[in-house]
Order: sequence, then C-alpha cells, then structure tokens
Amino acid sequence: MAKEIRSPLPGTFYRKPSPEAAPFVEDGASVAVGDVIGLVEVMKSFHEVKAEIAGANIAFKIENEDAVTAGALLAELE
Repeated sequence: MAKEIRSPLPGTFYRKPSPEAAPFVEDGASVAVGDVIGLVEVMKSFHEVKAEIAGANIAFKIENEDAVTAGALLAELE
C-alpha cells in the first residue's frame, strides 16, 4: 500500500525553492522523515512541506504551482 504525503495548508504548491532552481525532490527519489518536498504559499507566506514518513520512489500527484486544499494528496511513496 502506498504511503501518502498530504498538504498541511490550502494554497499554491511549489516543488522548487525558486523558478530557476531544481525541485526539492525529483520523481522516483527516496525521502527521509523531515526532508522538504515542497512549499505551500498562503498569502505571500511560504511554508515548508516536510515528509512525515520515509519511503522510496516518490510520485508527485500534482504539478508545480497547482492550487491545493488542506489535506490534498501531494505525493505517494512506496
């Protein structure tokens, strides 16, 4: 069964720290507890989204700069 990482807040999800930067985590990578996988921007304030679970082969379920609701599925891990 896949492990899920969900958005803690509503806002805009960013996979990169800036437009010209590489993503925090590439699809297919492994993540550890506490790794930053993206940012959620709410009213010009950016909040880090950290993995609360460890796993391999991360698969993002939304695109960079997509709008998200609180609890929206961001990514799945094996």
